[in-house]
Amino acid sequence: MTIADDAPADGASPVTGGTEPPVRWGLREWLMLVVVCGAFSLDALDNIMVGIATPQIKDEFDMSTSAAQWVVSAYVLGFGGFLLLGGRMSDLLGKRRVFLVGLTVLAVGSLAGGLATDGTLVIIGRLVMGIGAALTAPSALSIIVSNFPEGPQRNRAVGIYTACGAVGYSIGVVVGGALTEASWRWTFVLSVPVAVAALVGALLLVPKDPAHDGGKRHYDVGGAVTVTAAMLLLVYAIVQAPAEGWLSGTTLGVFAVSVLLLAAFAVIESRAPQPLLRLGLLRNKSLVGASLIAAAILGTYMSYQFVGSLYLQTYRGWSPLEMAFAFLPIGPMIFIFAPRAGKWLGRTGLRRPVFGGMLAYAVAFLLFLRLGEGSSYWTMLLPSMLLIGIGFPFAFTAANVQATTGVDESEQGLAAGILQTGYQVGAAVVLAVVTVRMGDEDTAGPAEMLSGYHQGTWVIVVIAGVSALSVPIAAGAARLRAGRTTVAQGTADTDEPAAESAGRSLG
Repeated sequence: MTIADDAPADGASPVTGGTEPPVRWGLREWLMLVVVCGAFSLDALDNIMVGIATPQIKDEFDMSTSAAQWVVSAYVLGFGGFLLLGGRMSDLLGKRRVFLVGLTVLAVGSLAGGLATDGTLVIIGRLVMGIGAALTAPSALSIIVSNFPEGPQRNRAVGIYTACGAVGYSIGVVVGGALTEASWRWTFVLSVPVAVAALVGALLLVPKDPAHDGGKRHYDVGGAVTVTAAMLLLVYAIVQAPAEGWLSGTTLGVFAVSVLLLAAFAVIESRAPQPLLRLGLLRNKSLVGASLIAAAILGTYMSYQFVGSLYLQTYRGWSPLEMAFAFLPIGPMIFIFAPRAGKWLGRTGLRRPVFGGMLAYAVAFLLFLRLGEGSSYWTMLLPSMLLIGIGFPFAFTAANVQATTGVDESEQGLAAGILQTGYQVGAAVVLAVVTVRMGDEDTAGPAEMLSGYHQGTWVIVVIAGVSALSVPIAAGAARLRAGRTTVAQGTADTDEPAAESAGRSLG
């Protein structure tokens, strides 16, 4: 995983290398940031809070367990499946325009789900909400990147963006638990006024997209169809694999079709005059490395929250609201540290925050392994949550800054889409593996359930630990390559005069 080189702690930007003036924004910049970050928080809230209401939805519509899980999975499917398309659309059609369309789609899906009269309509509403989030997430980050210059300003803006999104993920549990106590429908309907308010704010505050230069646009329809279908099938296979079996004919078949579609997409992109995804962008080691870190960040956190929720609700018998308040400390910690993380990036570079954040993650999950039959919340759960609240904002902010640094303005949306795909696919993959390791909770006794929680948590610990260690390993490899290049250049410089002297002698 490649992370940008560290910068000296002298106030110089780790990205631009130059010293920049203190960050000062006017009211318009602050309000625009509130609107964009509010939409990102809404994406995170929707990802979490409806999951808390799934048991009530299942009971009201008499859904099977396999059908009910699609209330959660449909959102992930729409979000992960359409992210690359949403990111590229923001580059081609305009960041502001796609952001507005995404908010509209999100509001429509939320209203449809909240008014649904059967389980199928709830699932369709969730799928539409996921597609809306796939349009807003990359365009929101692109709007920030386009309106705040590289260096301290962008670092600070991305730090605030991180805080809002991460708080959305953490308080989504609390909001979902509280709303479910009244009615599960409120977990859908709440998003409608929030999305409408963000839509109005974006119309007033986000700068209009630049006018088209008048040249003919070539829309890569073949690339859009193949990559979207491939991503949909990939996410579907990952989500269904724990139930179908990883080596079942269905799972392997869907994976195979997804791979074939990705291969077809690569061929189409190599020949398209204006490709949906310029393949050379995938050779950007910083972007790819940031996306892998993103997969580990959200994959391990969502899996930890999943295991913790089962432990508290199923094993310990806590109510959804009690469980929600148990996870609440993560939110304030992230909100405190994330805005400051952007400032610290300029002093430390990007590698140290990623390493420190993932190391804090690994230690937090190791502490969670102490869970037992009567473990104390204050000595077992709370320390883990405080460490996550510290580690998340540093790693998350650095990954977001790294993914968009040095990328051309015309591809910022696509870069954000690739990064967001890392987050969503990582969450789906890690959670699927953790679920397999935990075994069948429905048929397990108390001892087997506790053992399953430990097995699942070990997967989370290993992924977080490997991600943390990958940062200094990659840094060492980069220094080694740089050293070899310097030696080779030095040899060439010293050999050249000798060759010239030999030539003169021979002459």
